[in-house]
Amino acid sequence: MASLKLAWAAREHAAAHVLVDGMLSESLQIGGDDAHHLARVRRLRAGERVTVSDGSGRWRPYRIVAVTRSDLTLEGDGSMRMEPGLLPRLHVAFALTKGQKPETVVARLTELGVDEITPLLGGRSVVQWDTARIATAADRFGRVAREAALQSRRTRLPRIGDPMPLEHLRGVAGVVLAHPDGGPAEDLPEPGDKGWTLVVGPEGGLADEELEAMEDAPRLALGPHVLRAETAAVAGAAVLTAGRRPSHAVPKAGVPPAGGHGG
Repeated sequence: MASLKLAWAAREHAAAHVLVDGMLSESLQIGGDDAHHLARVRRLRAGERVTVSDGSGRWRPYRIVAVTRSDLTLEGDGSMRMEPGLLPRLHVAFALTKGQKPETVVARLTELGVDEITPLLGGRSVVQWDTARIATAADRFGRVAREAALQSRRTRLPRIGDPMPLEHLRGVAGVVLAHPDGGPAEDLPEPGDKGWTLVVGPEGGLADEELEAMEDAPRLALGPHVLRAETAAVAGAAVLTAGRRPSHAVPKAGVPPAGGHGG
C-alpha cells in the first residue's frame, strides 16, 4: 500500500470511469448495467481508455480490448494508484425533503467529495418515514451515490448512514449547524481528527428542543437569503469543501476504507 502513487482519477485522460467490487487485477470483465452503459449508451470501443476503481480509493487505468453485447474486457494500462483523501473529513446530515430531492442531495454531495451522508428525521420535517421506508433508504441512496461517483470520476464512495433523529448527534465532536445567525467558515474552530459534521435542518427550521440540543455547536451562515433545505445542504458542503486539502499520506495496510454503506 505504501508504494502506491497518490493521484486523482478525474485528472486521468480516459473516456469513462468504472467501479467494481473486488481486486483490480491485470484483466477485468465488466458486465451487467455497467457494460450496457459503456457499450450501448457511451458507445465505447476497443482501444479506448477507462479508469477503474474499487470504491475505496484504489484505482487503475485500463484499455478496452474487446466489446460484446453483454460485457467488456479490460486490460491494465498503468500501475495501481490511490486517490488522496480530503481533510478535514466531512459528514453531512440533512433533513429529509419531499419526492426525489433527497436523492438529488446525495448525488450532489457525492460529487463534492463528502465522506459520509446521513438523512435526518427532524421534528418539523415535512417527510416522516415509517420503518419500512427507512430500511430501504440506505440501499437506494447508495445506488444514487454510486452513479454520482461514476459521473464525477470519484474513487471513494461515501458512507451512507441510515436516517436518524437529530438528537443522535448531540455532543458529537466537530458538529456545525447551518444557521442564518452563524458566521463565515473561516471563523469555525478546528474540527479535530473526526472532522466536520454539518447539520442542515428542514425548511421550517429546527424545533426549539432541537436547537437546544445543538446550542453548543458552532453555526455556519450560508448567505442572507432563505434557502431550500436541499440547497442549504449542498451549499454548506461546498463552503466547507473549499477549505479542505488533500492528504499526502497513503492509508496504512489494514485500515478499513472510508467508503461503503453503513448504518
